[in-house]
Amino acid sequence: MSTRTIIAVLFVLAAAPGSAPVAAQSQPVAVHSVGMTVSDMDRAVTFYTSVLTFEKVADVELEGREYELLTGVFGARSRVVRLRLGNEILELTEFLAPRGRPFPSDMRANDLSFQHVAIIVSNMDAAYTRLRQFGVAHASTGPQRLPDWNANAGGIRAFYFRDPDGHFLEVLQFPSGKGAGRWQKIDRLFLGIDHTAIVVSDTAQSLRLYRDLLGLPIAGASENYDLEQERLNNVFGARLRITTLRAAPEELGIELLEYLAPRDGRTVPVDLRANDIVHWQTTIVTPLAERLFDLAASRPPFSLVSPRLARVAPGAGVETAALVRDPDGHGLRIAAKPSAD
Repeated sequence: MSTRTIIAVLFVLAAAPGSAPVAAQSQPVAVHSVGMTVSDMDRAVTFYTSVLTFEKVADVELEGREYELLTGVFGARSRVVRLRLGNEILELTEFLAPRGRPFPSDMRANDLSFQHVAIIVSNMDAAYTRLRQFGVAHASTGPQRLPDWNANAGGIRAFYFRDPDGHFLEVLQFPSGKGAGRWQKIDRLFLGIDHTAIVVSDTAQSLRLYRDLLGLPIAGASENYDLEQERLNNVFGARLRITTLRAAPEELGIELLEYLAPRDGRTVPVDLRANDIVHWQTTIVTPLAERLFDLAASRPPFSLVSPRLARVAPGAGVETAALVRDPDGHGLRIAAKPSAD
């Protein structure tokens, strides 16, 4: 079958009402890890391991032509550190060369550049006390308990804060009966990462990519508003449509945040690059990586950063991958399989 025919088949499958997701035609997709660019690796590692109790599992330097193709940054040389909390991996990248732009000081939680990871805690009061002891920067007024009238979110407690570079992070506590069963553990304070959340301009548009093409099923949905949500996001009048996608109940998910109000969030800069500190990337492993890359090269809902699939050295977390951007500019690393490092 020619590449052109493959692309045509993928679009038919994606567009047909009620059809199975493209990725579901073969093996399941998996959200492998979430990563971000940092300005000072030693400072970032100290923060994540000392404050949030992540464990360092890899620390390498990467450079060369294949790494340039993967990142879309010419002359790239990076230090990449992979951290584990529970079952999940957070990947930090410091570009030693070339250096990118600093995190925007005026970024808001409803800007389309927004992305965070939700770190599950066993005790919100203890977690908030610990974060205060380490002097973290607030992004919420304080921990918020979502109201009981919201059947899907009621009883969840959450708090937004910032890492040393300004990246948004969330600590979240599920009440009994909500969230995956593993989050009801009480053997430690910080348990793992439940999901990464991204702000999107149009949920339906994003679902055509994440659900219909990549094959991530919807795991939950809610519409959140009221004072608690406003104070959590620090956005006056916030009303959000929230859609969670997850390959399996116990796996890392992706949460789509569409602000129904206010709709004044700023778009992602068209010249955003992987070495800019605001850059995040979500790594998705699928056996259809090559076909999906052909699709990305053809037309939206992807835009290409990598000109082709690149083979990368051990330490990058994946063996063969390409960086693309979703319709709102969020980074996605489409990988054929994880590496064995």
